[in-house]
Amino acid sequence: MLDGIRIPQPVLAELRAIVGPEHLRLADGELAVYARDATPLIQGMPDAVIAPADTEQVARILQLATKHRIPVVPRGAGSNLCAGTVPLTGGIVLSTVRMNRVLEVAQQEMLVRAQTGVTTQALNDAAAAHGLFYPPDPGSQTVSTIGGNVATCAGGLRGLKYGVTRNYVLGLTVALPTGEIVRTGGRLWKDVAGYDLTRLITGSEGTLGVITEVTVALLPDPSTSRTGLAYFDTLTQAGRAVAGILAAGVIPATLEFLDRKCMDAVEQYAHLGLHSGAGALLLFGDDGDEAVVARSFERIAAACADCGAITVETAGDATESEALLTARRCTLPALSRLGSLTILEDASVPRPRLAEMVARIDEIAARHQVTMATFGHAGDGNLHPTCVLGSAEDTEGIARAESAFADIFRTAIELGGTITGEHGVGAAKLPYLEERLGSEQMALLRRIKTAFDPAGILNPGKLGS
Repeated sequence: MLDGIRIPQPVLAELRAIVGPEHLRLADGELAVYARDATPLIQGMPDAVIAPADTEQVARILQLATKHRIPVVPRGAGSNLCAGTVPLTGGIVLSTVRMNRVLEVAQQEMLVRAQTGVTTQALNDAAAAHGLFYPPDPGSQTVSTIGGNVATCAGGLRGLKYGVTRNYVLGLTVALPTGEIVRTGGRLWKDVAGYDLTRLITGSEGTLGVITEVTVALLPDPSTSRTGLAYFDTLTQAGRAVAGILAAGVIPATLEFLDRKCMDAVEQYAHLGLHSGAGALLLFGDDGDEAVVARSFERIAAACADCGAITVETAGDATESEALLTARRCTLPALSRLGSLTILEDASVPRPRLAEMVARIDEIAARHQVTMATFGHAGDGNLHPTCVLGSAEDTEGIARAESAFADIFRTAIELGGTITGEHGVGAAKLPYLEERLGSEQMALLRRIKTAFDPAGILNPGKLGS
């Protein structure tokens, strides 16, 4: 079936028997919704969409698909930006939308167990009811699912201080393509029995198994949280300020940057009163004990001033802090207003080379004659170059944009970085994966893929496929 033949009727009958007829979609109008995710320009029509209710149903679906060599693409909310849930070869899209229960919040153990379709926000809300919080905070947290976050090892604004998804995953329940159900890890911070399959599956983008339940660690909810902004003439100065902040012994919860193009777009969109004329904006924040946060802010302000900050502003209360964070959170919608097609990518470089990377992005954009703005996570060197085009029908412009991004990814590798820090490889960046990893690692990825998925049905055309 991997050659594109549609699903035989007897197999469809078996799928209906597993989940119930109301949870198997076959109509073209319903399928079209699942032909793409949040990634522009890449799509593929599935032959069926199925929504199982639990781990056992997922295992039965996968066993049946393996028997008949039918591709299966796991999908949460479809909010990823790497075409990781696009069914490139047709087959079945396996939606986790029905597996949406928080199963347990263990306050003493500071962990939560949840089904894979729970949104990140819902998981955090459940933790907050017990005075706890889940630190990873991808920008799509109101819609993205915890299973999708684990599958892509999602990052977010708090990555510098708190790390990313993999730092909190304690255990997983995973259905393998063979129909086996494995439970990796558990409820413990320390557990080195056997290979670390939890870490291997985290970030595997639905190519090794289908995650059905997760156990993630929580932390005590910080008592205080503050946010501030610093404006600079150049991004180079802002980059030096980042180094100065860290050298002062401060690890901020948030340390983000916007270039001038992003600042102008945000101000036109949200009217936040951002300073016109500045070349770069550094958004910083910290949380924890009130006295500790106050000392951190003194050091951050001093480091910014030492590096030539035009001005440093601090929010007076939670409402003002949220208003400042809006400047970062609304960057993509603000840029999207500049054209009908917006292509957002990510790449990471070592922190000291952040300003150099942004300068190279500007040079690449000019050379390819495309409009490119850059924002991202200054604290961990993760950038989000964003290309805005006037029309999705502008084939020449799209070709120039794709060439520009190819140069950006190769420049990131040249500077000691990587082609993706948090969005994932998916289909969008697969052409550059071997340049990043080398042929030996790629061969190893394929052997691992075969061990988990001998028939090659899971998310074909991605990662080790």
